[in-house]
Amino acid sequence: MQEARIELLQLMPVFGGIRADILQFLLDLCPIVSVPTNEFFFRERDQADSMFVLEAGKASVLKSWRGHDYLLRNLKVGDCFGEVAVMDLCPRSASVRAIEDCTALRISAANLHQVYARDLKQFTLIQMNMGREVCRRLRNSDNWLFSVRMEIPEANVKHVFLAD
Repeated sequence: MQEARIELLQLMPVFGGIRADILQFLLDLCPIVSVPTNEFFFRERDQADSMFVLEAGKASVLKSWRGHDYLLRNLKVGDCFGEVAVMDLCPRSASVRAIEDCTALRISAANLHQVYARDLKQFTLIQMNMGREVCRRLRNSDNWLFSVRMEIPEANVKHVFLAD
C-alpha cells in the first residue's frame, strides 16, 4: 500500500522529483483522513495549516458568495488541495466538500518542517513545486478572467468584478 502511495505522490506536480525515501518519511508522519459524501474537508475562512492529497473519491472546491456556494472546480484522485494555506498561513480561501466518500493524506506545515530538518534540498524542491502549482493555477485564473472580461461590456465588468 505504501508503494502505491509513493507512486501516486511522485505523479503529482507538488512531489515531482522527490526521492522515494523522503516520500516514505512523509507518509510515516502524515495521517490518512476519511471524509464521507457531502461532508467537508474544510470550510472557507477556517484556520489552516495543512494540505491534502486525494487518494480515493471525488471532491468539489466551493467559494461562498452572498450565502450561496459556487463550484470552482472538481478534484479527483491524485489532486492536491489546500497547499496555499501551508504557504501563506492564512485562513482557507474556499471550502472543499466530498462528492463521493473520500480518503486523503493530510500533510501539515509541521510535517513539511520535519522534511526540512531531514533534507533541506528535498524540502526546497517541494516548496518550489508548490509555488509552481500555485502559479499555474493563478495563470489559468488570469486567462479565464481575461476571456470573461473580453466578452462582457465594460460597464458591466466593473460591477461584476468590483473593479475600481
